Amino acid sequence: MKAINHNHLFIAGSLLLGAITISSCNSTEGKTAEKPVAAAIAATPATEVFALERGQLSTSLQLPGELTAFQQADLYAKENSYVRKIYADIGSTVSQGQLLASLDAPELNSRLAAAASRLKSQEALYTASNALYKRLFETSKTPGTISPNDLEQAEAKRDADLAQLEAAKAAYKEVTVMRDYLEIRAPFAGVVSARNVNTGAYVGPNGKTVLPLFTLQEQKHLRLAVAIPEAYTGFIQKQHDVKFQVKALPGRIFTASIKRQAGALDDRLRAERVEMDVYNNDLKLLPGMIAEVKIPFPGKDSTFIAPKSAVVNSPERVFVIRIENGKAVWVDVQKGREADGKVEIFGSLQPGDQLVKTGSEEIRNGSDVKNTKTAQ
Repeated sequence: MKAINHNHLFIAGSLLLGAITISSCNSTEGKTAEKPVAAAIAATPATEVFALERGQLSTSLQLPGELTAFQQADLYAKENSYVRKIYADIGSTVSQGQLLASLDAPELNSRLAAAASRLKSQEALYTASNALYKRLFETSKTPGTISPNDLEQAEAKRDADLAQLEAAKAAYKEVTVMRDYLEIRAPFAGVVSARNVNTGAYVGPNGKTVLPLFTLQEQKHLRLAVAIPEAYTGFIQKQHDVKFQVKALPGRIFTASIKRQAGALDDRLRAERVEMDVYNNDLKLLPGMIAEVKIPFPGKDSTFIAPKSAVVNSPERVFVIRIENGKAVWVDVQKGREADGKVEIFGSLQPGDQLVKTGSEEIRNGSDVKNTKTAQ
């Protein structure tokens, strides 16, 4: 057998190993160079977008309200007097014109007698001067019997007495009217909610009491007053029905309708006062109760509706991000009502615009947004 040349074997092995190494290096470099750009895009999380659509957003607002009597009057004594008798007490249901209390003023009776005496005196003076004038007038028809000066003096005296008579009548009527104030009557039908005097008390403008004799409230008809924030005043309409509850009657829901609007905002609250009429025939609701009022705001017009997450509130602006030709475009908007995670938006938008579902300032205006997917 021929001897194997070890040198030849060594050289052949080295050449074969070098060829394998060169082939392996060339293969790795080819794969690295051939990586597609799509692989880098696929590694970036897809941006969720949605197609903008019009819709109607129905919302509701829950606010505290106050129940008050439709009419309320504090009744005072107009004339200095003493309480003679009281005919009503707290909780009394009274009708219009019903006598609540009678007062006694001895000085007023004296003034009334003096006024009556003056009236009778002036009536007598006027009767005499009027009769004298008539006689002189008839006599003056015969020429030369009565001088014109005497006739004029008689006429002036009659006119002066007539004026004094009218003044006496007015004074008498004034005292008579004041005497009528000694009877305290209900100006309207309602419930006496307060009584602050007793029989024999001295009352009147110069009396020691500063509280009213009675407080009368109309309780079968109540007012429900609510302060509507400025942002919601545009959705309020008359005859709009609302529902409310009170803590004193849990589980019971009441309905009222809007009847009156202030038409201006309160300077302190920046809110408009709105009143509703509440009919309370069973008297279960009481003036002064606080009510939890729920005011529905049904959608009136078709507006753009977007998820709240799509609207970015930055210190400088409020905007949404629209995708145009693979680029992000910031579009300034104004927000409307919000409900159930959605919000009305107003701006330079069109139906079908592709908006980013979760907006962020990190998506810069004008930046490339290639990898998108439609939000479910």
